[in-house]
Amino acid sequence: MKKNKSIEKIINWEYWPSAMFYLPNLPYAFYLAFKAKHLAFFSAANPCIKSSGNGTESKYETILLVPEKYRPKSVLVKPNTDFKKVYKNIRKQQINFPLIAKPDIGFRGLLVEKITSRIALKEYLDKYSINIIIQEFLDYENECGVFYHRNPKSNSGQISSLTLKHFLAVIGDGVSTLEELILADERAKLYMDLFSKIHQKKLTHIPEKGHKIKLTAVGNHSKGTQFINGNHLINEKLTITFDKLSKSIPGWYYGRVDLKYNTFEKLESGTDFKILEINGIIAEPTHIYDADNYTYLKALKAIRAHWKSLFNIATTNHKLFNTPYKGALSFLNEIILLKKYTKKIKKLSK
Repeated sequence: MKKNKSIEKIINWEYWPSAMFYLPNLPYAFYLAFKAKHLAFFSAANPCIKSSGNGTESKYETILLVPEKYRPKSVLVKPNTDFKKVYKNIRKQQINFPLIAKPDIGFRGLLVEKITSRIALKEYLDKYSINIIIQEFLDYENECGVFYHRNPKSNSGQISSLTLKHFLAVIGDGVSTLEELILADERAKLYMDLFSKIHQKKLTHIPEKGHKIKLTAVGNHSKGTQFINGNHLINEKLTITFDKLSKSIPGWYYGRVDLKYNTFEKLESGTDFKILEINGIIAEPTHIYDADNYTYLKALKAIRAHWKSLFNIATTNHKLFNTPYKGALSFLNEIILLKKYTKKIKKLSK
């Protein structure tokens, strides 16, 4: 079974490691750095976010930049905080179970969990001795990622990527166990290790015929969520909504917004959606991972196109608004520390 999974992930470029998407584009990155005359020119793209969002920024501090009506209730918990104090705080913020717990610094779904009880929350916080965000669970129908960028000289920007997220689920047949249903699904079986952990107490249960079992509640590719290219839905109305959002966050010009919504019409009009997080300069146009409707070479080209926009935004901020570039060595040191931190939380997740 594991051998078959490995072969599938080698054949399908959707599952290839990140290096396969960035190493081929490195020459273009160096070309842009040469044009900007600075190796860390991109650090000037989003002045309101630490290092413009290179992954070392606090997700809690970043989400607080978002207008209150668009952000979920959130609490930051520091290591070794007395649990009674934590619980009192989340009750004060009217955050109920189930809720989402995730690292304040992190990406690709590492340690992101849906917590259903007070006991489970305490166990989670005891296990992970890092800054943790506790966030209300948003029971919206849909989730997507919207990549937006706007040149600081312009009043209007562009949505260059819209990724619809399809949460894996299986349908009971009244005969098969949950484990058997997962293994019978071509995509779900690739994440069997993950789903065995999430649904360990239910694997031998036989769901009723027609009953739908959602396998994950976290919208990350690494958690089994399928990314679908939704660029055909990008229109002027949606762009105007994100123009307003960008202007309501002074100093944010480039990145992907991950959000939840009920209907696309209300998302377009800006009347009913909640932002889970804003990702800065390391954000990806995640529609490229729709392997059914995209190609690997087109994915590489899309990344370069976004880097070109990043170059224009950062250099404009630097030249016209005196936004400083971060020192290359300082920026590199942050990345080194981030890699060490990432290794630490990866070990914690095992």
